[in-house]
Amino acid sequence: MSQTDGGVDLRTSLGYLLKEASSALRAAMEEVLRPLGMSVTHYSCLELLAQRPGLSNSELARGAFVTRQTMNVLLQTLEQDGYVTRPAEAPVGKALPARLTPRGRRSLEKATAAVRSVEVRMLAGMTEAEQADAFRLLKGMIHSLRDGTT
Repeated sequence: MSQTDGGVDLRTSLGYLLKEASSALRAAMEEVLRPLGMSVTHYSCLELLAQRPGLSNSELARGAFVTRQTMNVLLQTLEQDGYVTRPAEAPVGKALPARLTPRGRRSLEKATAAVRSVEVRMLAGMTEAEQADAFRLLKGMIHSLRDGTT
């Protein structure tokens, strides 16, 4: 929705509203994760590894929406702190597949409960049907943007 001068009217821009929602969600997640000694990226990495053990640095970076360099630094820290393990040598190619340790799983359980509380708060006041509609609409927007369709 454009203003008459050709600019975007931020009061009615769905893209701007989505960015504001994303920012508010991230801030709320950081707030509940901070006491657990985690960031959103730290949590995302652990959650991805719990759901898909053995992901490479590149795959984790894509899933957590960070650069490979950022993920590499995080993985080194997580490995040193005993949350993940990676083989000393790559079984195939250059990728060092990461896996959660028992300590990583315990930490993730606490973080997941905290993150769920944020999502419950975010969806408060919405019916199940409204939540399903929002999910469907957001998935459609993502699909349109990634596939370049209109």
